[in-house]
Amino acid sequence: MNIVEQFEQEQMQRLVSARPVPFFSPGDTVRVKVKVVEGTRERLQAFEGVCIARRNNRLGSSFTVRKISYGEGVERVFPLYSPVIAEIEVVRRGDVRRAKLYYLRGRRGKRARIAEKTDGFTAKVVAQEKQVAQQEKSAARKSTSKQRAQTAEAGAE
Repeated sequence: MNIVEQFEQEQMQRLVSARPVPFFSPGDTVRVKVKVVEGTRERLQAFEGVCIARRNNRLGSSFTVRKISYGEGVERVFPLYSPVIAEIEVVRRGDVRRAKLYYLRGRRGKRARIAEKTDGFTAKVVAQEKQVAQQEKSAARKSTSKQRAQTAEAGAE
């Protein structure tokens, strides 16, 4: 490893320790929160869309995100280790068989959709979350019906 590669490796480790980079691949829907400076104010702006390409080149790695904004396709290339990026969040995983999804540029509407990747683990987690939500909902119903019964008894006395 030469001195340039060693320097890049150190910088990547420093940047990853400050802001961890999640695993994502083309086809995944990601939400990128970008720091925007307007005068003296700094705020976060979210850009959510489908990752259509990834370029892995050590410190020069980047990814392209495509979204439809007001009926118009918008693509933005983000450097992966840029200090301007505050957070990268994977919203959903897509099931694709290509590394570059440039063919989505020519598709409109439902033809531009990407199937969601479903593996056993994800399905189990979603099922557990649904079950917990249903239990909480039924517990809330029972508690409200008990409260109504108690208020009715108190009103009758």
